[in-house]
Amino acid sequence: MIIYGSTMSPFVRKLVAVISEKGLDFKLKPVGYQDADPAYRAASPLGKMPAMDDDGFGLADSSAIIHYLEAKYPEPAMIPADPQARGRCIWWEEYADTVLTPAGGKIFFNRVVAPAFLKREGNPAIAEEGETVDMPKICDYLEDAVPEPGHWLVDDTLSLADLALASPFVNLSHAGCPVDADKYPRLCAWLAFALARPSLAGSIAREEAFLKKIGFSA
Repeated sequence: MIIYGSTMSPFVRKLVAVISEKGLDFKLKPVGYQDADPAYRAASPLGKMPAMDDDGFGLADSSAIIHYLEAKYPEPAMIPADPQARGRCIWWEEYADTVLTPAGGKIFFNRVVAPAFLKREGNPAIAEEGETVDMPKICDYLEDAVPEPGHWLVDDTLSLADLALASPFVNLSHAGCPVDADKYPRLCAWLAFALARPSLAGSIAREEAFLKKIGFSA
């Protein structure tokens, strides 16, 4: 199985974590946004990462790929079978994908992607909006919503919900904008617990090493 993308993307990082939790063999092939690689574009018509080639079967979008893998390799389950637990799990992933990631993306793109990868200045006003307007609202909500550290979001069992919610916060750390531990102690403690999971920690270590190698510091 080939996964196209970079774990610098919260979506790719989430997918790689799910694959790792399932113990599946895969190769991560680095590509960039709108990359012209023909195999990648065959799997991802929109040119967005991640994309997958599983023995000739191509598929794009992290959620679509994860649901495919969950059906093909059901153990260990990353999406609960119980209807209510499944609903909560999918809701958390949707929240991470459509609320948290875009807010954090304002910061990450303008403080990391633009200067480090595109070699141009980011927009500081947009990054500031993400940091001072968007993220406080999200963190205020999550401070009360996440469980105590040592526990998982849905039925106290590791699931896609945890991997999806924790992943975008890695990008904030790369951008020099970690969650304020004094203001959000519960959220920070839960994040430390979740991000220590080897399926996430391995990607984080590689990303930090790469940023150091290219001389980037937030």
